[in-house]
Amino acid sequence: MKKLFIVISFFIIALQLNAASERSKYNFNPGWKVFVGEASGAENPNFNDNDWKSVTLPHAWNEDEAFKVAIDELSTGIAWYRKTFRLPASDKGKKVFLEFEGVRQGGTVYVNGQKMILHENGVMAFGIDISDIVKFGKEDNVVAVRTDNAWDYRETGTDTRFQWNDKNFNANYGGIPKNVVLHITPRIYQTLPLYNNLKTTGVYIYASDIDINNAKAVINAESEVRNESGETKRMSYKVSLQDMEGKTVAEFSGNDFTLAAGETAVIKAKQLVEGLNFWSWGYGYLYNVSTTLLENGKPVDEVVTRTGFRKTQFGEGMIWLNDRVIQMKGYAQRTSNEWPAIGLSVPAWISDYSNSLVIEGNGNMFRWMHVAPWKQDIESADRVGLIHAMPAGDAEKDVEGRQWEQRKELMREAIIYNRNNPSILMYECGNKGISFEHMAEMKLIRDQYDPYGGRAIGSREMLDIDIAEYGGEMLYINKSGKHPMWAMEYNRDEGLRKYWDDYSYPYHKEGAGPLYRGADASAYNHNQDQFAITLINTWNDYYVVRPGTGSRVSSGGAKIIFSDSNTHYRGEENYRRSGVVDPMRIPKDGFFAHKVMWNGWVDLDEYETHIIGHWNYLYSETNGRNIFTVKDVYVVSGAPKVELFLNGKSLGEPERKYNFLNTFKDVRYEPGTLKAVSYDASGMELSSHILETVGEPVAIKLTPMTSPDGMLADGHDVALIEVEVVDAQERRCPVANDYIEFEIDGPAEWRGGIAQGPGNFILSKILPVECGVNRVFVRSTTKAGKITVKAKSGILKPATVTINTKPVKVVDGLATTFQKDALPSYMEKGPTPRTPSYTVSRETIKIVSATAGANQEKAKLSYDDNEKSEWTNDARLSTAWITYELEREANISEIDLKLTGWRMRSYPIAVLVGDKVVWSGETSRSLGYVTLAFEPTRGKSVTIRLVGENPEEEWFGSIVELDPNVQLDLFHDPNGRNVNNQLRIVEIDIHERVK
Repeated sequence: MKKLFIVISFFIIALQLNAASERSKYNFNPGWKVFVGEASGAENPNFNDNDWKSVTLPHAWNEDEAFKVAIDELSTGIAWYRKTFRLPASDKGKKVFLEFEGVRQGGTVYVNGQKMILHENGVMAFGIDISDIVKFGKEDNVVAVRTDNAWDYRETGTDTRFQWNDKNFNANYGGIPKNVVLHITPRIYQTLPLYNNLKTTGVYIYASDIDINNAKAVINAESEVRNESGETKRMSYKVSLQDMEGKTVAEFSGNDFTLAAGETAVIKAKQLVEGLNFWSWGYGYLYNVSTTLLENGKPVDEVVTRTGFRKTQFGEGMIWLNDRVIQMKGYAQRTSNEWPAIGLSVPAWISDYSNSLVIEGNGNMFRWMHVAPWKQDIESADRVGLIHAMPAGDAEKDVEGRQWEQRKELMREAIIYNRNNPSILMYECGNKGISFEHMAEMKLIRDQYDPYGGRAIGSREMLDIDIAEYGGEMLYINKSGKHPMWAMEYNRDEGLRKYWDDYSYPYHKEGAGPLYRGADASAYNHNQDQFAITLINTWNDYYVVRPGTGSRVSSGGAKIIFSDSNTHYRGEENYRRSGVVDPMRIPKDGFFAHKVMWNGWVDLDEYETHIIGHWNYLYSETNGRNIFTVKDVYVVSGAPKVELFLNGKSLGEPERKYNFLNTFKDVRYEPGTLKAVSYDASGMELSSHILETVGEPVAIKLTPMTSPDGMLADGHDVALIEVEVVDAQERRCPVANDYIEFEIDGPAEWRGGIAQGPGNFILSKILPVECGVNRVFVRSTTKAGKITVKAKSGILKPATVTINTKPVKVVDGLATTFQKDALPSYMEKGPTPRTPSYTVSRETIKIVSATAGANQEKAKLSYDDNEKSEWTNDARLSTAWITYELEREANISEIDLKLTGWRMRSYPIAVLVGDKVVWSGETSRSLGYVTLAFEPTRGKSVTIRLVGENPEEEWFGSIVELDPNVQLDLFHDPNGRNVNNQLRIVEIDIHERVK
């Protein structure tokens, strides 16, 4: 983990939040009990729950199954949760609210035996006003929640299934797997952003008139205020802005206002603030904005909103953050973001650890999949500087009727709840295209509840619906000169971290594994080296059409999942292994490949180098018998030149492919040092990477990781312990797969880790390292003390680690501290650079007209900036040509083509500039666009001509959709196969190189 920018002042401010007002906020997670099954009468306050299991929320009752069983085998059914608490006598007469961040799938909440709400969407937060139900002083209050996480759960009253409660992607961690908070406010108060049930919208903070160069903006504060005091109130409104050092940088007031009894109004204030720090990628700069209601000059209600300010722009096929173009380089992550034997319900620091790894690997975004993410992950993204796109809830298609209404309601609730979080740059309306009318309805919701947040709203696909503010297909390359287009989830390949390559134990043959639904599944059973290579291969298609490469560009893409997930899988294991890190967040080589390729906002800022794999292979030259390994060595680098040295001897220049992949063929292994060096065009060294032959395993090494503030004895916090097998110099042994036996002593619960084997070793105290490393969890109890973890394995030197947990004060079931308030922001990448993020490498020459061999009336469709349209001839070779007239004469040197069936069909074509043939051959298969480069040739017209039959062959492997009857191929066009003598052009761009 990189250094953290630790901000103690935010924690202090959070502790002092209520010092000057009548509002209190309590951590309501401690002291719950859970029972799995139906429990008649459990809603009654006097119900005997002594035999129930004691837990600290958040807690999924089926957490033991996370990664042990496949997603569709996760246990479902009824579970009850109960909690007893008391409220201070001094708060009698105030408003009391419960905030549930989420219950899966339906949750019926009772307070003191009275039914308060049935919440059913299973995703979003909801609030309950319990002011008239609770008792104060020494009297007990009891909250009971009956949960039902059935896969086929149907909405009461409409008998309608929730589209997003799906066995393929929405991992079913049941019960109350998210946080619960209790709020006490005065009778005149700023509402909570909990539209579900309470129908309130809370505080809205945003910046306008943003001037990045001069570090200033107008800061706007809007609070929905409700008067339940029973009398008319004359109030004033004050806003204070504190920076990350706790310094007040601005104070301003709104107009005094009068609120009648029972009235609700939105109160506003704004002021120009100078000297601002703007939130950015890898720069989680946040402010505390205090909005205070005052009566006769005395504070009566204060709300602190932690937020950040940034400027966005969407257009010309690009995305700007703080006036700088940024290409999306990230992951389509499951919203469960889960871990073995815990699921999604990890402490906040673990969320930061996981999400910050994306930044460390030079990724800049998450596209959360299908359902809105947990608030904890959103706040974590704020701190680490991780851009994300927030969906509401859906499955794989547009819907009508009640299911569409459910989606709109969820989007409204999610926007209101999360509109102050700067990390959200986009709202996603569907995991598949939606109709024009539905897009318009969603846009109205955004415009009503978050009109000034600087967030685009769109959906997957949406290639030809202009009111969508962004789009992009799932697996393919899209370009646009209008709205940004980025791939919503590309590269579905899978690979287990345990497998290095064909030459390393346990000698897994690349691609070996069972069929998937009767089709070849080799793409889902990769070794690590080939998994990394396919990531390089696929990213290259986005890189060559990045901003700066013409007037129509790609805004990047989200590779499907960052971390291996307990969701729909296609490979041999029972969970999805498409992540670049494994379930315990240990990196695979693909992580480092991305780190090299993504080192910049658009173009590369730095040229890093990474050798894929390790350098410990079979080698013996004794008794006249030679045993050694000969293998290709792969080096990831974007530098103009790469050289490889083995024990100081140069192995020459590599085979260069995909801009980033450098292959040194048939390298004969010998122990020692393997060094790759990257150079610029002049031969100056830019970076290097070294692999060394590691010695024999001699010891176990344990490294604990805890929250920056230490491990809390709250019954929920965890320590993540890395276990390595090392040599005498404490270097990790990359081919060690020893079984490690653990012992634990002290106030802690063993949660373990994961490895390949029976039940994936979930909760086991004996499990192997894989490629020399693994990780395990221990969870605190509510008793503070010393935890000791010991690890041993055969003749290896054992290891011991101790962790001291810190006591947490809980009074009458209520705590006042929240771990997230003490967490730092990550500032590694610094403020947004003021320099351009890319160099213009080519200029697109505008096409003014086209003449075609057939279907002349459709010729324009091949250059209309709409990838849902195409031109084709009439299946005769003599008509398979089209000529484009250009706006001006130019030195034409490159052409980008999207040809129907790009993934499976190759087109034998000739390209002419004027009358001169400048390129001929078969187009390569790709994820969308192919670039044809040739010597600059001056001309004002370009002709594309088909010169032979169109061979068909799968290139990217069998890409099987969730529906086994649907294959993602061609142009989503069933007529795209087996069609000879057809030239079919979706889009063409003609370029002139810029020196």
